[in-house]
Formats: sequence, structure tokens, C-alpha cells
Amino acid sequence: MNLHHLKVFLAVAESGSISAGASRLFISQPAVTREIRDLETSIGLTLFDRQPRGVNLTEGGQRLLQYAQRIFALEAAAERDLRGFSSLDDGELRLGASATLGSYLLPELIERFHQVHPSVAVDLAVSNTREVAAQLEDGRISLGFVEGEFDRQAFSSHLLDRDRLLAVVGPTHLLAGHGELSGQDLAGQDHYLREQGSATRASVEQAYRERGIELRARMSIGSTEALKRLVQDGRGIAWLSPHMVRAELASGRLVRLAVRDLRIERELHALWRPGQSLSPAPAAFLELTRKPG
Repeated sequence: MNLHHLKVFLAVAESGSISAGASRLFISQPAVTREIRDLETSIGLTLFDRQPRGVNLTEGGQRLLQYAQRIFALEAAAERDLRGFSSLDDGELRLGASATLGSYLLPELIERFHQVHPSVAVDLAVSNTREVAAQLEDGRISLGFVEGEFDRQAFSSHLLDRDRLLAVVGPTHLLAGHGELSGQDLAGQDHYLREQGSATRASVEQAYRERGIELRARMSIGSTEALKRLVQDGRGIAWLSPHMVRAELASGRLVRLAVRDLRIERELHALWRPGQSLSPAPAAFLELTRKPG
């Protein structure tokens, strides 16, 4: 069924005459008559009884009118929805982030985004770099934020910042009172590490391996907060972002080890699927990450 024919039918049915329908659509009366005739021919039914003054709907026309009104009401709703979506007056923004970015850096960006686009709902899932990459590949999120290495062939990316990990211990740890240390001073010491799939863990393992330092993992922990609490008891060493331990270092609950020959850095990136046309909300959020706070 030709939707233009249906629109002409609706205009005539609701206005009550060919001439009124033509005026409503800003087309000529002969054009309206032709459209109605073509529609009646295509469906094999007479839709209007012509009267000296106007037209009346036949039973078939009355049945079609119900569908025509619903179809064009849905069209109007779709247009309203897409206009709101494109102008960021509506919609949803689904983000995924690894621990440092998700817990310490993205909340401020999300708050800034909300101030400009308060009607857009934001959903943030915090996991690890491996899981964020999987969520992007599956389409569960629009943007991912990760620390460290990722498959650069699989994703488009934008560099956000660089982050240097710090070696931290509890104040009662045997190395806490030492001055400058070497990487070998950490060999054989108990270490608390993030879980497999974490970019932080991968960065630490790579740095120790490259320098031939024994890395003894006492425990793997998926929660950064739990990891910090365990280290505070003085039982082991952890490598963490300064964003994660700023408060604990300031209060003395954690102590930074000065390791002169072991510098562990990683890059912080925003990721999205290559070739993907970002919808308005993720495009606006990505642009926000490019601007200074």
C-alpha cells in the first residue's frame, strides 16, 4: 500500500471532502481524486461514497481509517523520538570502564555531561579491560574506557591521559621505612594483584618479567577497595594508580615505596568500534573527553 495514497485518504476522510483534503495537503483537487482512485484500485474496494456536498466513508473506508490514523500517529511519534534523540533531549548512554577510569575519572565527566544533557540516562559498567573490550565487541556499550594495552586493530581509540603506577604498602610493612629501593628489593615479596584480564596486572607482570624480577602473587583480587584494605594491614605490596590511593597516602594508611629502577606506566584510552557512526549521546560524551575540565 502506497503511504502517500494513504496520507491523501486520511486527509479526505478527516476533512470530509475532496476540496478540503486538497487544501489540507496543498495539492490540487484533481490530484487528490487521482490518488484516491489509485488507492481504491490497488485494494479493490470503494472507500468513499461521493455526495453532492462532500464524501462519506464506506464500511471499507471506515476500517481503513482506523489503520491510517494509527500508522500516521506512529510516524509522528517516531519523528518526535528521533528529534529528541538527535538533540540529546532523550536517549541513553551506555559506557564501560576499567577500575581506575570507572571509579576515579569518569564520575566527574559524567557529572559534567549531565549538566549539559540532563535528560540522557547514563549507564556505567565497571569491570576490567578484557571485559570492556568484550562489551564493545558485543554492542552492549557504545564507548569503553581502558587502561594499558588493547587490540589496536579491533578498536578506534582516543588517548585520554597517561598514568604511572605506584608501589604501595601498609605502614607496618618491613619495606615501609626504607629509603630508595631497587626493583630486586621487591623480588620474592608477597604481592597483591588485580584479577586476570586487568590491565593493571598485565602492566605489572610485564615490567617484572622484562627486568627479571620474581613476582610472587599472594592473592588475586577483583576489587580495588578490598585490595587496598589488605595491603594496609602490611602483608604485601600492590601497584596502583595514584588516583586510587591519594587519600590513603595522605592519611598514612598506605606508604609509597621509592623504587628507582622500576617505572610502570600505562596509557588511558577511550575506545569504540571502528567504522561505527556514533549516535549523538556517545559522540557528545567522547567530545567532552577531548576538552579540558
